[in-house]
Order: sequence, then structure tokens, then C-alpha cells
Amino acid sequence: MKIKKAQKSDVSSLYALEGELFCKENYPLSRGSFAYHVNNNLLYVAEVEEKIVGYILVLIKRKNAKLYSIGVAKAYRNRKISQELLEFILKELLSLGFKTLLLEVRTDNEAAIALYKKMGFSELKKLKAFYGDGCDACLMELRYAKGIL
Repeated sequence: MKIKKAQKSDVSSLYALEGELFCKENYPLSRGSFAYHVNNNLLYVAEVEEKIVGYILVLIKRKNAKLYSIGVAKAYRNRKISQELLEFILKELLSLGFKTLLLEVRTDNEAAIALYKKMGFSELKKLKAFYGDGCDACLMELRYAKGIL
């Protein structure tokens, strides 16, 4: 597997993957959103045999970093691709001087919550009816000190 910065030529593949992964209640990204994020935020793709099988998107606003979305194609799950994407982005954020990463995750997404906790994230609070279907979200944070990675 290879991780690389997303390019404009990846937008169609990213949009197709998004359609596989997220229903409208989970606020899927549009084709235009992917095009925007290629140039304005940290968007990386995971490739297997030159096929995009996953991605990670971190939004940057001044000194704040927020993990907005991470996804891996269903056929490529349970291969630690999400973990590798997270490890990659954490190193990137550290190199850019960020010390905190925030995210929201559905409270019923036990696999994602377990991964985030394994990576050192802690739960800050529950966000009631955060998603379009009424599901709550868990706001999580990772604060890292020098040399954690």
C-alpha cells in the first residue's frame, strides 16, 4: 500500500468511494468538496496496485486541525489501512507544528472508536443528535507531546 497526497485527478475516484462508504445522514462529501480539499486541506489517499482504496481528510483552520473524514473501501477493510492513514497524518501534523487533533465519530461506530482510542484519542463529550438520522456523535481529541511518534 502507498499513501500519497491527493491530486485533482483523484477526485472522481474519491467521490465514488465516498458514495460506497457514507449515506446522506453521514454528510458525504460532494465531488466539488473533494476538488476544494485537494488544494486547501490535508487530503491523502491510500492506493493498492494504483487503485484508491482509502483516504483521510484533515481540515486546517489557523492553528486547529480536525479529522473530518477517513474511509476505506469495504473490500480492503481489516488490513490496518485506516491505522496507517492515521499514523501518516499524525506525523504530517507534527511536522507542521500541530499538537492537537479533534474529530467527531458516530457513537454506534464501535470499530472506529476502538481505533481512535488505540491511537491515543480521548473522549471529550457526546454531541446529541449530531447526524442526520439522529445518531449522537462522540467528540474526541488527541493531544500529543514532543516525540510521541
